[in-house]
Amino acid sequence: MAAKVLNVGVNRVRIDPENLERIADAITRDDIRALIREGIIWAEPVKGISRGRIRRKRALKKKRGRGSGSKEGSIGARSPRKRLWVTKVRSIRSHLKKARERGDITGDVFDKLYLQIKGGQIRSIKHLKEQISLLSRSRR
Repeated sequence: MAAKVLNVGVNRVRIDPENLERIADAITRDDIRALIREGIIWAEPVKGISRGRIRRKRALKKKRGRGSGSKEGSIGARSPRKRLWVTKVRSIRSHLKKARERGDITGDVFDKLYLQIKGGQIRSIKHLKEQISLLSRSRR
């Protein structure tokens, strides 16, 4: 009856051995529910199967065959030049916006650097930081 009330299988129902007399007196579903509320009867949690080992093994397998000898096609074929450009420009622009929010640069400097990023004059985040430091030194 406890398994039906708990909505689990019979093997998952656990009973406190110290309160066997009270459990023997329980004959209605309401009695069983009261014992469940008191913690005398409870359901064991479901035992899951861990996928941690499988994930680790899969990650190691994924690393295999990534050397230069296994690569077919140019870099542009494996990931298009445009996608590389877009990701690079997005990251540089986000760093530029953060610099403006922090107050490292003013709005006009931001506009100037933004256009330089768009034109490809600023190659990387490191280059952007160099330009910001140069511009901040010249403003003083």
